[in-house]
Amino acid sequence: MKRGRDLLSFASLTAAELHALLARTALFKEARARGELIRTLPGRTLGMIFEKPSTRTRVSFEVAMVELGGHAVYLAPEGSQIGRGEPIADTARVLGGYCHGIVIRTFAQERAEELARWAPIPVVNGLTDRLHPCQVLADLFTVHELRGDVVGARYVWIGDGNNMAASWIEAAALLGLDLVLACPEGYDPDAALLAEARAQIAATGRGRIEVVRDPRAAARGADVLSTDVWASMGQEQEAALRARAFAGFCVDDALLALAAPDAIVLHCLPAHRGEEISASVLEGPHSAVWRQAENRLHVQKAVLELCLS
Repeated sequence: MKRGRDLLSFASLTAAELHALLARTALFKEARARGELIRTLPGRTLGMIFEKPSTRTRVSFEVAMVELGGHAVYLAPEGSQIGRGEPIADTARVLGGYCHGIVIRTFAQERAEELARWAPIPVVNGLTDRLHPCQVLADLFTVHELRGDVVGARYVWIGDGNNMAASWIEAAALLGLDLVLACPEGYDPDAALLAEARAQIAATGRGRIEVVRDPRAAARGADVLSTDVWASMGQEQEAALRARAFAGFCVDDALLALAAPDAIVLHCLPAHRGEEISASVLEGPHSAVWRQAENRLHVQKAVLELCLS
């Protein structure tokens, strides 16, 4: 029997739980700013399976676990039997006897789901090629901080229909958000995911998800502008091809000028200045990127508390 709960996608949450997560995140952040730590997971241990390199996800989860009163154990492929081909089901059951939870950062979403299926402890998706829910939770919290609410804003995604775009789509369906995604032809989000999200929106009567080709049309009146690198991890060999396909999709000063006067700019990092975002926008007054990066820590605390406690 599973001890705790998994968080593999936004489908793991209800809208009420997501709002509660954002509120709890705010409490964690406020306490830390006062020099206080809320230790709700004393003696708990988090196993961290990272089959992809990481800065923010690894450090935020590890520090979050320590500040919650627990411990974290990092497993990279080159330093564990996972890299030698041990079945993920075997790793899941072994870690289930040692740890109280697992975060996995891997390639296929199915690998994270298989880990969760076999692990008797909670599994958190730290990133897959399909989804990046913990990052979008931090993005939503950043909007919540700056606007007071996540509902009612016009969200715009500029760029690849990648795992970040997919998690934004899931979040929009769950919360009833107004989301427009500007993607070049051939780089749309997953069609089945889009159809499922739109069906969810139709059932609730809240929100809108639209995919367009013109980034300027998408950016017009945007309250939140988000983007990501054009070539994600594992797509480096496509960088030149993608650079041509994404010409005109840079979030620069001209594109930002079309957005709302108080628009918020988000980027999950690392950023390629001059490609998907200009240096002037990344470092400018509309950028919440560094706040967004810090908020990964506070959100991970709320996620770990929800899943492991």
